[in-house]
Parts: sequence; structure tokens; C-alpha cells
Amino acid sequence: MYDKVNWPEKFDPRTSAIYGLNDIDVKAPPEVVWKLLVDAENWSSYFPPENQIKIVSGTPDLELGSEYTRVTVGFRMRCVVTEYEPFRRLSWRTTVDGDETGSTAYHGWVISPTDDGCHVLTEETQQGPFFLEEIGRKRPGAVYDYHQQWVELLAEAAEAEVAKRAR
Repeated sequence: MYDKVNWPEKFDPRTSAIYGLNDIDVKAPPEVVWKLLVDAENWSSYFPPENQIKIVSGTPDLELGSEYTRVTVGFRMRCVVTEYEPFRRLSWRTTVDGDETGSTAYHGWVISPTDDGCHVLTEETQQGPFFLEEIGRKRPGAVYDYHQQWVELLAEAAEAEVAKRAR
């Protein structure tokens, strides 16, 4: 069994309106996957939809407390990294710019070493009127679909990096 996201009480999947879980086995070491995840401003190099990321505090790579903005499914969001355990765990809390309903989301990544690389799990919960309308009603299944594409392309990028190093 693999580890799961460490949920702050407010974001527990059992009490959240929207929840998604995606995972994949990757034939690359955790360090390679980790580098791709913390290099947020370059996520679009392997996952084109995440092409509007700007870290507004901290170092060029994500770290504990980093604040960054991103545009996801057409909406500008502010994120703060709340969990950072190198090569193992990365999580952030999200608020939507201009949303006065107090809607929030929490997204976590867990990387577990395996015999031939690692297992990557990502989970997200979303709460509040904004997410219920924009994701739950207008785009049912979008959290799962979006993150499935992300984990698959992340795995491809990590495995390509390992292949490139082997040459």
C-alpha cells in the first residue's frame, strides 16, 4: 500500500465537495520526478495546460511556503506550498483570485520509491460555491481527467529524462 496525502482537517476528502485521486508507476527514480514537480514555472514543458505559472516568493523552484500564481481551466489562482518533503511529498493550498465565496482547494503529491522507479499519487479536494459551479456542475469529472493527463505526462517526461541520461 502506498502513502496518501496528509490532509489538513478542513480539506479531508470525506467532507469535501469534490475529490480526485490519480496515480501511476514511473520507471524513474523519485529524484527525477521531484525535480519536474518543484520546477513549477516549467510544468508546461511536459504538461502544456500548466503554461501560466509564476512563483511570486522564494526560490525559482517550489519550497515550503512558496507562493505562486497559476491559470487553471481559465481561472487565475493563488497557491501556497504547505507541505514539502524532498523526493516524497509536495502539497499546496489554492484560492481563486476574485472569488468572494471563500472557495478553496488542496492538492498533494506523494512519491513512493519502488523496485524499478517510483509510484506517484496525486489527490485534490475542492470546496465552496466557485468549485461546485465551475468544476462540479460545468465540468463533471474534470479533476480526475486533468490530473490523469498530468500524471501520465509527468511519467513520460521523467522516463525520457532517465533515458537521456543513459545515453
